[in-house]
Amino acid sequence: MRFRLPIALAAALALVAPAAPAVASPAGHAPDPLVFGACPADIAQPYPALTCATLQVPVDYKRPYGATLPLLVTKHAAKDPSKRLGALLVNPGGPGGGGADYIGILTRADGTGFTRLQPAVLDAYDVIGFDPRGVAHSAPISCTEPTYFPTPQPDSAAPENRDALWNLWSGYADACGARAGALLAHLGTDNVARDMDRIRAALGEQKLNYVGFSYGTYLGSVYTALFPQRVGRMILDGNLDPTPADLWYQAGLAQSVAFQKRFDSYLGWLAKYDAVFHLGSTVEVVRARWDKTLTDFRTTPHGAVGSHELITLAVGAMYSETIWIAFGRALSSYAIGGDDSALVEFAAPDTSAEGEQATAAFNAVVCVDSFWPASKARYERDGDRLSKVAQFAWDNIWVNGSACRNWPVPNHPPVQISGRGLPGILMFNSVGDPATPYAGALKLHKVLRSSVLVTEQDSGKHCVFGNTRVMVNTAANDIGTKYLLTGVLPPADISIPGHAIPVPTAAALKAPIVKVSPLA
Repeated sequence: MRFRLPIALAAALALVAPAAPAVASPAGHAPDPLVFGACPADIAQPYPALTCATLQVPVDYKRPYGATLPLLVTKHAAKDPSKRLGALLVNPGGPGGGGADYIGILTRADGTGFTRLQPAVLDAYDVIGFDPRGVAHSAPISCTEPTYFPTPQPDSAAPENRDALWNLWSGYADACGARAGALLAHLGTDNVARDMDRIRAALGEQKLNYVGFSYGTYLGSVYTALFPQRVGRMILDGNLDPTPADLWYQAGLAQSVAFQKRFDSYLGWLAKYDAVFHLGSTVEVVRARWDKTLTDFRTTPHGAVGSHELITLAVGAMYSETIWIAFGRALSSYAIGGDDSALVEFAAPDTSAEGEQATAAFNAVVCVDSFWPASKARYERDGDRLSKVAQFAWDNIWVNGSACRNWPVPNHPPVQISGRGLPGILMFNSVGDPATPYAGALKLHKVLRSSVLVTEQDSGKHCVFGNTRVMVNTAANDIGTKYLLTGVLPPADISIPGHAIPVPTAAALKAPIVKVSPLA
C-alpha cells in the first residue's frame, strides 16, 4: 500500500537531521506562538521563500506535561496581507514522508510562471507545511541499517521464498522495537492529528484550514473526528476508506487490484504508440514483452535489480504519467535492444539512510493505526488469491504490512469517523486512482455527510487538485480555488473530464533519461 512512495522518493534527495531526543517541557498548556526564521539548508536552498519554526509537542498526549518532541513547521507567507484569510495547512501524504518542503513544491513557480496553487490562494493564505512526528526533521526514527534488506530482494511471488521473507520482516519488526525506543508507540495518525491542532493553536488560528493528499485524507478525516468544532475549509484528495477495522490491511489488498488495472492501461498506452516504443501494437504483445523482462530479471538478477525491484518501479510509475515515456523507453531498450542500463538505473533500490527512515516511519504508523491479521496463513491465502488477477499482489503484501503481524507495540482500533457537525468539505478522486481506489472515496464520502465529491473521469492518476502544469486539471483547480477563497462548494457531486495524457514526441525520445519522482 504504497501511499508513501512518491514522498519517499522525493525525501531520498533531502538531507535529514538526526533524531532529536525527547525533552521534558510543560506542553499541556496552549503552545507558544510560532516564531519563524531560517530553514534548514535542505529546505532553504531549493525553496528560499519558505521560513521555518519548531514546535514542541507531547510525545504522549495522555501525559501532556511529560516529554516532548520537536516538529518542524514551514510557512509560505500570504503575498497580499490585505486579502489574507488565514493559514492553510498541507499534508502531502505518506505516511513516512516529510511535508515541510512540500509547500515549496506547491508555491514555487515553474519556468512559465505556473504555480500548483493558484495565485489567488497564495495571496490569501499563509501556506503551512510540517514534518510529522518521527519523520525527516521531526525526531526521525530508524529501525535498521539502510543495508538491512538484501539487494535484490527475494522474488516475492515464489512460495519457496516465503519462510525467508517472513524471517526478514519479522526481524525488521524486532529491530524497530529495539532501535526506535519508546517513541514507537506514539506515532499513529491520531497523535499526528493532535499535533496538527497544536500547530493550529500556535499559529493563532481559530479554525484549521487544510489540504490533505493521499494518506493526508485519512489524517484529515481523523482530525474531523477528534476536533470537529475546529474544522475550517478542508480539501481531501485521493481518499482512503476509513471504515474497516483492519483498514490498512484492506487498503493494501484493494491497491493490488487497482494497480494492476492502471498498469494494464499503461500497456495499452505503450501499444498505442508502438511506432515510438516498438513493444507491440496490442496489449497482449506488450504484456508478453513485459512478462519476459520480468522473468529474465527474476531468473538472473541484473546487479541489485531483480523482479521485486522491477515491480516496485512499475508500481511507482503508475501514480502519475510523469515517467511514462522514460519508463517505456527503458523497457523498450531492454526488451527490443537488449540494453538493460536505463532499466537498471530506474529500478535501483533506495539504500539511503533517508529511505530507511521513511520505511521505518511508514510501518510505525500503519502498524499501530488499525488491526492486522495475526496468522501467516491469512496473508498467504490472500496473496495467492489476488496474485491470480494482480501481478503486484505479493509485493504489496510483503512490503506494506507483513512487519505488522508481530509489531513490537500494540495496535488499536482505527479512529471512528462520525462525520457529524462538520462544515462543507471538498473531496477529489480520479475514477482510476490505483493508490487510493475510487471505492474508498465513495466510502469516505458517505461518512463525511457534508462533503461534495468531484470525480475526475478518464483518469488513473493519483490525486487531482494542485498538479503540475503538464498534468493540471484546470477544472479541478478552479473548483478547489473557489472553495478555499469563498467556502462555496459545488451544489452537488460532479464529474469533470480527465487531464491530458502525454504524447511521446521524437524530441522527448532523444532526450537523456532522467530519474525523477513520479509526482515531480
